[in-house]
This record gives sequence, structure tokens and C-alpha cells, in this order.
Amino acid sequence: MNVLSYEIQSNGLLLRTSKGRVKLTPYSATSLRVQYTQEEQFSSKPSLMIQALPDPNVQFEVMEQEEQLILSTSRLRLEIDKATTAFTYKESNGKVLAMEPRRGGKTLVPIEVLKSVFDGAASLQTTQSADGVRVRTDQIERVVDRKAYHTKLEFDWMEDEALYGLGSHEEGIMNLRGSHQYLYQQNMKAVVPMLVSTRGYGILMDSYSLMTFHDDGFGSYLWTDVDDEMDFYFLYGPEWDQLVSEYRHLTGKAPMLPKWAFGYVQSKERYKTQQELIETVEEYRKRRIPLDLIVLDWCSWTGEQWGQKSLDPERFPDPAVMMDRIHELNAKLMVSIWPIMSNEGPNHAEMKSKELLLGNQATYDAFNVAARELYWKQANEGLFTYGIDAWWCDCTEPFEADWTGEVKPEPEERMHINTNEAKKYLDPEYINAYSLMHSKGIYEGQRGVTESKRVVNLTRSSYAGQQRYGTITWSGDTAANWDTLRKQIPAGLHFSVTGCPYWTTDIGGFFVAEKEQWFWKGEYDAGCEDLGYRELYVRWFQYGAFLPMFRSHGTDTPREVWRFGEPGSVWYDTLVQFIRLRYRLLPYIYSVSSWVTLFDYTMVRALPFDFRHDPRTFDIDDQFLFGPNFLVNPVLQPMYWSAGSRPLEVSEKSRFVYLPEGCDWYDFWTGRRYTGGQTIRARASLDTMPLFVRAGAIVPLGPEVQYTEEGTDSPIELRIYRGQNASFTYYEDAGDGYEYEKGAFATISIHWEEQSRKLIFGKRAGVYPGMKKLIHFAVVMVDEGKGCGLLEDGESAVIVKYDGSEQEVSM
Repeated sequence: MNVLSYEIQSNGLLLRTSKGRVKLTPYSATSLRVQYTQEEQFSSKPSLMIQALPDPNVQFEVMEQEEQLILSTSRLRLEIDKATTAFTYKESNGKVLAMEPRRGGKTLVPIEVLKSVFDGAASLQTTQSADGVRVRTDQIERVVDRKAYHTKLEFDWMEDEALYGLGSHEEGIMNLRGSHQYLYQQNMKAVVPMLVSTRGYGILMDSYSLMTFHDDGFGSYLWTDVDDEMDFYFLYGPEWDQLVSEYRHLTGKAPMLPKWAFGYVQSKERYKTQQELIETVEEYRKRRIPLDLIVLDWCSWTGEQWGQKSLDPERFPDPAVMMDRIHELNAKLMVSIWPIMSNEGPNHAEMKSKELLLGNQATYDAFNVAARELYWKQANEGLFTYGIDAWWCDCTEPFEADWTGEVKPEPEERMHINTNEAKKYLDPEYINAYSLMHSKGIYEGQRGVTESKRVVNLTRSSYAGQQRYGTITWSGDTAANWDTLRKQIPAGLHFSVTGCPYWTTDIGGFFVAEKEQWFWKGEYDAGCEDLGYRELYVRWFQYGAFLPMFRSHGTDTPREVWRFGEPGSVWYDTLVQFIRLRYRLLPYIYSVSSWVTLFDYTMVRALPFDFRHDPRTFDIDDQFLFGPNFLVNPVLQPMYWSAGSRPLEVSEKSRFVYLPEGCDWYDFWTGRRYTGGQTIRARASLDTMPLFVRAGAIVPLGPEVQYTEEGTDSPIELRIYRGQNASFTYYEDAGDGYEYEKGAFATISIHWEEQSRKLIFGKRAGVYPGMKKLIHFAVVMVDEGKGCGLLEDGESAVIVKYDGSEQEVSM
């Protein structure tokens, strides 16, 4: 299509072409919205993901040349070929970021959108599988509702660039170049339509339908199934933290999670009674194993009242007393709730009577404000009012239809099975957005009741913008085997790249045994008695200790620490060691979590976040950064045992680790210092995991505690990893509640000057209720084997009494 004319408007540029109109709106100097329609007017539907408006102060210029139009801001330049409307995106200095094919890259194909008309007398089929209850009907009339379009956005990606993002997926692909991906919600897919390039740009699609990504023999493009128009945002960083910041500016900030959410989380399928929950927490306290949260999985309701948001009075006779006891033990409780209701339980009957269910008469309509409000009212009255602390919003892709049979359907077949089922009950234009709206209802509902508890919502699905609702997404019901563990790392890294900061996994895999169903493909029928599974579990656990939520969960076998041995065994001792390490790291972790909220930071970081100019990092799918300083290198193959407790003859208890160039690296355990830009073989005995800290790092460590808010007068150990100048912003607040939004928090800027060997504490900024006026820092210098590993509190340290004023210490 060619450009026929153009119009410079107050907030952008309008192109009239031979095949419709294109509107270009700079939202900032580094973000540009692109809309393309073949209708008379651009769509007026409100966006579910975008909250920002264009900056009215952003400056842009439009220049016409013989063959092209150029729209430019101070940071970004868009060149438009007048003959084809092909776009080329450039930095302000003229360097190419991305380009469409010369023939043009934007296509709209008209389609008819069908909607379902349900017969009120139609029969409903209720089934239950390992993935819960599903209710469906095939007695549906499909009628034409409106016209819409398939959209296709093509690119000529550069040979030297790598692509990431699009959410969490099970295939284990790292660099997306040369691959394809189907973007729809299902048990092990969490979609976020944000694509990020090592060339320093991102593409955010404002679409909620089925999508596909291709960089293969079919072309290089993003395709959407049902949209009124093409609508996307081109973002420029060039650094990935800047891209994430731009994404969150558009779609919403990520609120603070409570401090306890970063402690250890014990879960399994499932604790069945009030007494079992309490006794489990008591056993952790008796053994002095740190714990902050225990989880109550599905079927906590009465009998067959699936999805009822209240507890079975026979198994949970006094929820208030139960919660008082759990809180007395300084622990919290998370409860699983479902969007699907059946068998005429009170919640189901109330939703039905108010006509707030979708066409299967079982799933509540999360797109309906009244339905969301009623859903929250039920959750509040049945659960939250008793003191329950957090939500596990399971099955947030409620129309999944392929978790049956012995043979896993082919990828294309799975896509059609699941999306066609969702399209029966949801508008085809919005099938990817259910969890976004479900999360919105929980967040707004809880915040309407209290500001003293931060919302924590563990979901199995996600979408762009969902981060603003206090959600953590997990990777679904995985199987316990080494291949699955390996694939978890890229799944989480892709998710974090999109701008959604909180992701986790079922430590140990959900399905541990092997059964007939295609998804029940663990390799360990004896569960935690199998030494092969114990090794896999320990390695998964070590990895999980460096995720935003550190949570063990699954079926087939118990998951508590003592199920894997007793004190003195390598299994038990290693699990306890990594829990204690997690709690020692809490000052570091909680400070980094504050950066997520205050500065749009990303906690779990693919290596190009920090080493985008080191191409050797582009395809590394088994290493990542945890915060700015820790290089985490999970062990992803057995070294001691295979399934059935069969011993392995593996001589090398080590793994290869690439140390990115640009800085030196310290082995956390030994203190040995390595030059960056090389691959080394790192020790990986069962009781450890290769863990490195970059030179020029400041790492605050806390004392050993049993729960995150345990009071102690012990100093904060402040480790300085020598070799470069270093900075760290230390954060504290009340640990829960939303007073931080009003400024009730404190930060301390800490700087290390390598050449002068001076440690500088800035003046403390801010105040919050209960803040200690005096903080003792035990400063430990790490340099070639000194000050490494897990020291006893204060060992080899210089004590600094920090009273909130600026202070300089010579080391």
C-alpha cells in the first residue's frame, strides 16, 4: 500500500494510504503507538492493558522527503516509505533498530466474528481431570456478531539480533530466532505479548486474541486472530531495564509484595485438614527450619461444591482459630480459589441467580464488573474475613480442554482444541485476557477492604498489565524429570523479559510418578523415597531459592523437608542450607523487590539485561542473574542417582559456567576470583550450586531467622566484593500494607570507592513507623578467598553504627 496523503495532528501523524489509514502517536520520546485500520474510524474500544495517555509535552517533528516521511522524537526516528508504507525504526543517530520488509509489513484480512447463542435448556457435561472440573456444552448456535480482522506485522530482523519474551512457555527455547510460538493461555503457557530484542527495542501488541510468532520458513512476523485494527507499541531503550520501564509506564507499575512473600513457601497437593496445616507449621518451628507461608490447595470446600470459596466445616471446623494459630506461629496461609463453580454450592447458586456466569453456567464472567464484585464478596466473606493472607488463583485459563488421553496432542492441535473451546464462551477477541480481569477483581476487591495487607495472588496465567495487580505467575503442572527442570530456566527468563516481574515454578515438578495420561510423566514412582528424585528435588530446590517466590509444590509424594531425610543426611542438610541462605539474603532480596516498584527493575534477569553487548550471552539458557549481583547456575543433569535409586558413575561433579565479560567474578562459596569473558568448569557437588558474585558488588545479608519479620538485634552483614566501584540502594519499610505508597519507607544509598577504599553511607531518605534509628552494619571485605561463603554473624567484620546521617568509613 502506498501513502496517498498525510496530516500532522497535535499528538501525532495520520497517514491516508491506498489500503486504509495509519495513525502514529508518540507516547514519549522512546515509545510510539501504531494503529492501522481499514474502517472509517479508528476503534474506540478501551484497552485492557494500556493505562497511560500520550505525554502532551513530547516533542516530535515530521519531515517529508521525495521517497519517504520521517517522524522523529529526541530519541527515536521512524522512516516511512511512501511507495509501500514500510517502516524503518532508527535511533536518533540513524542506527537501524528494526525494519519491515521493503514491500511493507502491515496486513489486515477481513473476517467474520462468531458469537455463541446458548439454549437455556441445553445439557451440560461436567468432567474432572488432574486439572480440575470442566463444564462444557456442544449445544450452541454460532451467529455472526461483527466484522474484524486477522492482523499480520512483518519484520526483516537483523542477523546479529536475538529475540526474547512473549511469556512463559514449556518448550525451553531461549533465543526465539529461527522458531515459532503459539500465544494462547493453557496450563503451561502464560502469555504476555511483549517481544524484546538485543538491538534495544521492544514490541508490545495491544491484542487479546490468539496470536502467533514466527521466525521460520513461513516468515518473520506477529499475527493476531481477531482484532478491530492493528494496534501496537514500538519501544526503545536501548537497555532492557529502560524497555521494562517503558512497558510499565504504559501498562502499570508493579506494587510491592509483602516481605513474607519472599520467604520459604511450603505447599503440596494437598493438606486436607486444619490440624494437618497447623502441625506442619509446628514441625517447621520445632526443627528450626525457616518458613513463612503454607498453602491450602484445592478441594478445601464441602463435598462436591467445586469452587466454593469457603472451607469444609468438618475438616476445617474453626477457620478463625486456625488462622490465629498459624499467625501465632508467625506464618501465613494462602488458599486456592477457582473461577469455575459447579454442583449448586452457595457461591455457584448465587452467581447463577444473578446471571453472572458464562455460557457453561459454571465459569464466572470476569469481564463483567458485577461478576467480579460478587466473586470478591464471596471470597471475602468465606475466606478473607477469617484472616487468610494470600490467594492462589488456580486455573485462570478455565476452558482448557486437552488434559485428557495417553498421547499429547500435536502443538497445532492443542492450539485449536483449547482456543476453540475458549471461543465458545468468550468473545474470540479477548480469550487471552481472562486472567488479567480475574486478577483485577481480586486486587481491587482486597484493596477495597483493607490497606494493611498487600495483595499476593499466585496465578497460572498472565497477560500484559497483570503485574499491576500483585500477581505472581507459576509455570503450571510440570513433570518431575531433568528435561523439564532444564526448560524451566528459559521459561522464567522469557516471562521476566516482558516486564512482568514475578514468576516461579513447582519445585520438584508437580507430577512425580508416571501414569497413563500424557502429562503425568514424572520418572519417580517411589517419590521422595527414590534417591534419583531426591537428587532432582535438591537441584530444583537450589534453583528455586533464587526465584522471586521460593515454593515447593506437587502431587504424588510429600514435600516437607524431613521427607527427604533427617539431619546429617546430605539431602536434609542441603535443603536446610539453601532455605537458610535464602533468609540470609532477605535484605538483598527485599531491597531489589523495592527497585521493581520504585524503579521498574527486574529481579530475575536473562544475561542480556546486563550484558547486551556480549553476544556470547544471547543463547545461554541455563544461567541468569538474580538481582544485579548474583550469577545463578543451576545444575541440570544427574550426577549421583538415576530413577529407581540406581547409582551413576559420573566422575565430574561440576558444570560449565560462562562468566560474562565486563567485570570479574567471585565464587560465592570459595571467594576465588575469575576474569570475565571466559567459560570455566565450576564445582557442583550435591550440597552446592555454582554461584558467582560480580566484582564491584555490595550485598547486604541478614542474620539467621525463622521467619521474615523475626526481630533481632544482630547486625546486617554488608559484603563488599572488591575490584570495582559499587553502589546499592538499601530499602526498608513496615513489610506489609500500602503506606509505602504514601512515602512510608526508607532508603540508604551505599557506595564503595575502590581506589580510595572508602565506604560511603548516604543520608537516610524517608521514615516509616517502627523504623530503627540505629542500624549496625558488619562490613566484610571479599577479596580472593576472604569473606566468602556463609560466615557466622560479624565474623571478620568492621562494625559500623549507622544513625541515618551521611557517614564515610575507610576500609
